[in-house]
This record gives sequence, structure tokens and C-alpha cells, in this order.
Amino acid sequence: MKIIQLNKESKQSILEDLLKRSPNHYSEYEKIVADIIEQVRERKDEAVFDYTEKFDQIRLSSQSVRVTEAEIESAMQQTEPEFLEIMRKAAKNIRAYHEKQLQNSWLDFQENGIILGQKITPLSRVGIYVPGGKAVYPSSTLMCAVTARVAGVEKIIITTPPGKDGTIHPSVLAAARIAGVDEIYKVGGAQAIAAMAFGTQSIPRVDKIVGPGNIFVALAKKSVFGYVSIDSVAGPSEIVVLADESANPRYVAADLLSQAEHDQLASGICITTSNDLALKISAEVDRFLAILPRADIMKASLDQYGYILVAETMEEAIETVNEIASEHLEILTREPFAVLPKIKNAGAIFLGEYSSEPLGDYFAGPNHVLPTNGTARFFSPLGVDDFIKKSSVISYSREALQEVHADIEYFARKEQLTAHENSIKVRFE
Repeated sequence: MKIIQLNKESKQSILEDLLKRSPNHYSEYEKIVADIIEQVRERKDEAVFDYTEKFDQIRLSSQSVRVTEAEIESAMQQTEPEFLEIMRKAAKNIRAYHEKQLQNSWLDFQENGIILGQKITPLSRVGIYVPGGKAVYPSSTLMCAVTARVAGVEKIIITTPPGKDGTIHPSVLAAARIAGVDEIYKVGGAQAIAAMAFGTQSIPRVDKIVGPGNIFVALAKKSVFGYVSIDSVAGPSEIVVLADESANPRYVAADLLSQAEHDQLASGICITTSNDLALKISAEVDRFLAILPRADIMKASLDQYGYILVAETMEEAIETVNEIASEHLEILTREPFAVLPKIKNAGAIFLGEYSSEPLGDYFAGPNHVLPTNGTARFFSPLGVDDFIKKSSVISYSREALQEVHADIEYFARKEQLTAHENSIKVRFE
């Protein structure tokens, strides 16, 4: 791996390099995505089936696009009982964590007949995109669907790309059953996002679309935002490991590679105060690349977006961590909990050498759908709040309004909105 001395120039260069992976930098695909969305919006099922045949080499129909109960039962039978039990344990952890995020509606009764409050309402229909292609993601199925179910969403649907035989991987279907998904459709790509955003004869329109996907999925979600809500426009996966001289170089190398294996655009960065540790990490990475199966993908990822940055001080290292605002952040220092309060920007934070990133991907309970490409500066992990909406509640008695009506009328006159003023004034004529 590249070992670079951290300074103002190298930091700026790396930050610019990382931003190139953002979906906002792939404008050459926007026309393709826009055409797909428009076709699905106009031709509905017909366009969805045409694009599925073009991209996934399978011809669907209104009878075959939805996964049947028999297919789900078959998937449950095909999935190893041990894996089913592990997924049930993971679902239990996800459920328990997100139940702590639940909010209640509330009313505040004040003097003079004033009642103010907030009403919490779960979304009616949510669509979850589950990626296919290079890997299988039952974990994403659990993370999104269990959280939506905890929030109280009435109907949860999934779209996911079919294989060339027209089937969905059994583990994804099994995870959907465990999570309580209502409907599953064999559609992937931008056409799936468009179908959920606008509805077709076979696929219902939803209120919100969540879940990770490739560049076409990300750009499609960006395009339909406003017609429906989305979680975020996700980019490639990334990890930053903050380490001092006490860190185990073998652990750091393994954790960097855990993200590099996602795809060639994934990023793995270690920021350390120890030059000796940097050399050892680089050597350990080479050892792992010699034995791990997805070495070609990992090497391409690290060659482009992998760095070991050596900082003069831990303060400089932490400042860089906050500027990168990584999706995943591991803190492998002598006192990780002492560092935690200084972290401002990160999607998920893993503390200590036995809290490696895959623990969060699969099992611990916090959501693994996280902000990427520096958006942890202002975005949060997927959670219960993504599946609810909040309404303000306002009730004034005549007596309460009488005390303040002149102030409101004056405010309206200052904005030259005379009908606003009149709406209050008529009540005291």
C-alpha cells in the first residue's frame, strides 16, 4: 500500500481523489438513467420487462415478476438451518437496537388553552433495493426491512435483480421472510427504482426508497427524489482506521481489505502516528493479498484509493478523520473511548481491536446502511426516523389567540400579506 506523510498538500490531494468516486461525478451515466426512468414512467411494466431482458437476460411477465410464496418456501428449505438461525439472531439484534430509536407522539398543554405537540406516523409503503451481481446481500435485506418493520411501516416491498434463470438467491428470500417483507419483485437497476417511484401495473408505488446499489441505482434514486423520498445517494464503500503504535498491524490490514473487496472503487485508509506500524501494515496487506480469493478486486481498490497516512500527532490524525468523514471508522488506539468524543464525522464508529467492521455489517445491530463520500458530515445511518414522518399539532383557544392576535396581525402587515392578517382579524371583529 502507498505510505504517505500526512501534510496539508497530501491531505487535500487525497480528499479530492476520494470525491471522484461520488455518484455526482458520473454525469456520463445520467442520460442513460434519465431515459430508463422516463420509459418506465410512460410504459410501466412493458419497459421494466424490456430492460430486465436487456440487462439481466431474462424475460419477465406480470405473472412471473413477483416472487411467489412457493419460491420463498423453497428458498427457506434450500438455506442451511445454521444460516437461518444466524440470520434470526442478527435480526433480533437489529430489532433490539432500533427499538431504542422509537419516538412517541406528544402533546404539551399550556395555560390559556394552548396545546402544542407532534404526531408520529409511520410511512405507508416503503421500497427496499437489495443489490445483486458481484455478491449476495441478505444482510442489507435484514438491515432495511427489520428497521422499517420496527418503525411500523404498513407495507414493505423489495426489488432485487434476478439471475439468468429468473430466480432470486435463496438467502435473500430467506432474509426477507425473517424480516417480515410483504412483497418481492425480480427487478434490478434503475428500472426497479423508477418502478417503485412511479408505480407500474405489477409493482406498487412507494413513499420512500432505501438501500444500497450500483452507480445506476444511485443516480436513479437521485433523479426520483421529490417524487418519493430516499435515504441517500450512496457511493462506494469505505473505511478509515485510526491507529497508534499499540495497534495490531495484522488486524488493521485485515480490516482495510474487508472493504476493499467490495469493488474497485472502494476505499481503505489507515491514519497512524507510527511509521513503523505503517510499514508492518503494508507488509501484512501483501501477505493477505497472496491468499485471499478476491485479491484482484482488493488490489485494484487499494491501488486507486488505498492509503496509509503517517501523521505527526494524534490531533492531526483525528482532524483528518473528521475531514474524510468516512462511512466506517475504526479506532485502534490504547484508549479508544478517550478518542471518541473528538470524532465529529463518521457513519459508524468501531472501538477497540475486537470491534472490526464486519461485526457492524452483519450482526451487532446498528444499521450498516451508512453515509458515504464525506456525507457523514450531515447524514446519519439508516434508522427508524427514516421510516416515519412528523406532523406538528397546534390548538389555541379563543382566549389564547386573543392575547397575541395583534402581534400576529402586525407581523403579517410587515410581510405585506394582508390575507394572513385578515385570517386572524376576522375572529375578533
